[in-house]
Parts: sequence; structure tokens; C-alpha cells
Amino acid sequence: MERLQAEGALVQLSERFTNSAAFGVLFREGMDLVEETAAYLDGAGRVEAKALDRAVSLTYATESMRLTTRLMQLASWLLLHRAVKEGEMTLSQANREKTKVKLTAADPGPADTVEKLPAQLQDLIHRSMSLQTRVRRLDSTIHTPPAEHVAIGNPLVPHLNALKAAFER
Repeated sequence: MERLQAEGALVQLSERFTNSAAFGVLFREGMDLVEETAAYLDGAGRVEAKALDRAVSLTYATESMRLTTRLMQLASWLLLHRAVKEGEMTLSQANREKTKVKLTAADPGPADTVEKLPAQLQDLIHRSMSLQTRVRRLDSTIHTPPAEHVAIGNPLVPHLNALKAAFER
């Protein structure tokens, strides 16, 4: 019974969050970043990559793959929580599914290599990392089970019981 109440509290927090304007903003920002990144990598990014020297070109390929992986994981998390918002799944179901989502996936390489990349790609990397940080924080808030509450009752009861036992002798 207590576990059901704890799950109810967890669902209630998630419902509040996913139905909030803040989630709508976060969702739209994440999806816009995915679209913007895809457009860049298929367009201007492709042109910029061809102009890079071999070593930086390899870094470009590596970082663009990391960026794409990171954004796909973030999009998966956002879509799971939108499904909770729309009643397509429960938070418990989303919690099980989110184990497939790796919010720690594809951190960028060393800063000194990333700073050699075209400015627009650097910007997309930094924005995706900012989004990932926010999503990680929300994820831990939403999906961390509530701490067990131990009912301590009246702290004087043990003393009263000791006194009672002493005078019953």
C-alpha cells in the first residue's frame, strides 16, 4: 500500500512536470535542436567539413557522430515523457523504457580539439551539452524513488515504557 502511494506521488510529480509550460519549452527546444543539427550536418556542415585539414576533418566526423548520438538519446527521453503527458504510457512504463536511453552518451572530446571545429558545430555541441545537463537533472528529480520514511512516533515512548516497566516490578 505504501509503495503504491509512493508510486502515486512519483506519477503526480511527473504529471505536473510533463503538463507544465516548462516541459513544453524544453521539448520544443530539444526537437528544434535536433532539426537544426540535422540541417546543419546535411548542408553547411558538409561544406565546412570538406574545407578542413585531415586531422580536424577526423575530429569533425567524430564530434558530429557524438553530437548526433547525444541528441537522439535526448530526443528519446523527451518523447518518452511527452507520451506520459499525453497519457500514452504511465511513468512506470516510461521509467522501464528510459533504461534504454543513455543520458551520459557521447560526451564531447577534449576542449582543445573541439575548439578547432567550425563555430556553428561548436555552438551545436555546447547547446546539446546544456540541454543534456538540464535533462539529466530533471531525470534524477522525476525518477529517483522517494526516500523511505521511517515513522519515529513519539520520541518519549521508549522512556515512558522504561519507566512503566521499572514501576511494574
